[in-house]
Amino acid sequence: MTIEDLRQQTLALDADEAIARITDYLAENPNDTEALTMRGMRHFGAGHRAAAIGDYLEALRIDPDNAKARQALDFANGILDYYNKDLFNP
Repeated sequence: MTIEDLRQQTLALDADEAIARITDYLAENPNDTEALTMRGMRHFGAGHRAAAIGDYLEALRIDPDNAKARQALDFANGILDYYNKDLFNP
């Protein structure tokens, strides 16, 4: 199976099933940074923030120049770093 086949298979699946399929793929292809990033995005969408960031960091450990993983990590950190000052000043 190619990464493109995996992407097509997981498009219509719910997050948990897609994550399970990507995890199975990664068991056979542990250094596939595109699959790690894809799984991270599905984790993030499902609300599994720590798992998503872990996948992005692993992809960047394997390939420090991976722009997609870097962008996804920056996006995740931006959301986690956001706070509304007005909520702290009633």
